[in-house]
Amino acid sequence: MSITTRLDRPDSRSPALPQPRGPLSGAVLRRMHGGPLTPDADGWRDDPYGEDTQLALYCCYELHYRGFDGVPEGLEWDPELLGVRHAVERAFLSALRRDVRGGDDVTAEVDALLTEPLDTWGVSHHLRRDGELWQLREYVAHRSMYHLKEADPQAWVIPRLPGPVKAALVTVQHDEYGAGDPNRMHARLFADMMDELDLCSDYGAYLDAAPAATLAEVNLMSMYGLHRALRGALIGQFATVELTSSPGSDRLVRAMHSLGCGPAAIAFYDEHVE
Repeated sequence: MSITTRLDRPDSRSPALPQPRGPLSGAVLRRMHGGPLTPDADGWRDDPYGEDTQLALYCCYELHYRGFDGVPEGLEWDPELLGVRHAVERAFLSALRRDVRGGDDVTAEVDALLTEPLDTWGVSHHLRRDGELWQLREYVAHRSMYHLKEADPQAWVIPRLPGPVKAALVTVQHDEYGAGDPNRMHARLFADMMDELDLCSDYGAYLDAAPAATLAEVNLMSMYGLHRALRGALIGQFATVELTSSPGSDRLVRAMHSLGCGPAAIAFYDEHVE
């Protein structure tokens, strides 16, 4: 069996470096440009979810994915950047543990995830009922920060798992990566949707437009994936998404039908409806 892969637009190139959003991200980006890493202030420590903090962390993590155009690959393990990343990770993780409810009853948590509350309301509900095309396009641009690297953060955990758990995760990941067909990779389907919606589907194209809340979601997964000590959190995050994404995906499919979107736009979320 032969598979023809679309090569009309390369999807392997590295994105351009973003614009800084404060002294911390400015220092990180200056280092990536070849300069010294000299943060001007420690104010970011009081705002672990802030624009400056999350962009700095995102840029540090991106070196472990595709990197940035013009940035030497050797900086992936630069001691100075790793030191900044470690400090920001500690502040980010401390804030998450402070702000997110904990628990130890896994069965009860899973049972709760299996049924969507009737009174829940989110972006997919709005887009299904009242959404306009410009809102859908903006939503997709935000989501591209993760979905163009879909399943990549979770792949880091594979060698850290015992046999049965590893086998189960890889079974799901096999589908995420197209079950052997590069044209069916979920990241490829998302890029096709962006093309259909007249958005730029280049990897990382909307980094400068993505706010801290969008970057924090991706940073969370990257942090979990890169730290063996957080492997349980990554499996929990991945399982939560897999258990809960179907209803929202169905609403987005119906929203796109209502807005007159074509098959290439609908295919990504239709793939996620169980």
